[in-house]
Amino acid sequence: MDAGLRVQDLSYRYGAKVALDAVSLAVEPGRFCALLGPNGAGKSTLFALLTGLLAAPAGAVHVAGHDIRTHPTRALARMGVVFQAPTLDLDLTVAQNLRYFAALQGLSGRAASGRIERALDRLGMAERANETARALNGGHRRRAEIARALLHDPAVLLLDEPTVGLDASARAAITAHVHQLARDDGLTVLWATHLVDEVEPTDELVILHQGRVLRQATAGAVARGAPLTQVFLDLTRAAA
Repeated sequence: MDAGLRVQDLSYRYGAKVALDAVSLAVEPGRFCALLGPNGAGKSTLFALLTGLLAAPAGAVHVAGHDIRTHPTRALARMGVVFQAPTLDLDLTVAQNLRYFAALQGLSGRAASGRIERALDRLGMAERANETARALNGGHRRRAEIARALLHDPAVLLLDEPTVGLDASARAAITAHVHQLARDDGLTVLWATHLVDEVEPTDELVILHQGRVLRQATAGAVARGAPLTQVFLDLTRAAA
C-alpha cells in the first residue's frame, strides 16, 4: 500500500474568493516536503482539506493509499497533525496530555506508556514528561505536540506553520528534529511555512501563491544555485 500523500486537482472557494485552484502534489515516504508560501497563499485551507475539517468540492486526497472522501476514518488514522494554533492543555503534564490523546486512539496501559516514552525520547522531551505544559517554553511545547502526533504511528505527518512565534534557535532545532524523523522513520512529512530558512536543499518543495502551485521540485532544483529567498520572491512577484 502506498504510504505517501497524494493530492490531485484540489480546489476550494470561500464564496467568490478562490482559496485553492487545482492544487496537486505528491510526497513519498521518508521525504520532507516544504509547502512554502506567503500568508494568505492557501496553506491553511489546504491543511483543513487534508485533515477533513473542510470538504473539497473538487479533487482528491489519498493518505497512505486511502481516499479521504470515501474512507475518511482509514485516511485520518494514518495521519498525524500539528496545527498552527497551540492545542496542549496547559494545566496537564506533558505525559498527561499524551496519555489523553492515546486514549482517544484506543491505546491504554502498557501499550500507551511505551509509546509515550518512545515518542518523548525521540523528541528529546523524556526529562520533561512530568512538567506541566504551562511551565514549558514555546519550543518544548511544540516538541510535545509533535510527540503526541506520533503516538499512533502515522504514515503521514502534517505540520502547519509549526514554528510560528518561536525564536531562531528553537525553530532550527524543531526543523532539524522533523527532518531527522522523516529520514529515520520513513515518515511522509508535509511542512507548511512562509520561512525560506526552514527548507533544506534536498527537500521536496512546493511553492504556493494565491491558491496556485507555482513550482514543485527539490529545493535545490528550484533554486538552481541562486539564493532560494530571491527565487521565492521573484516567483511570487511575477505571479502577483
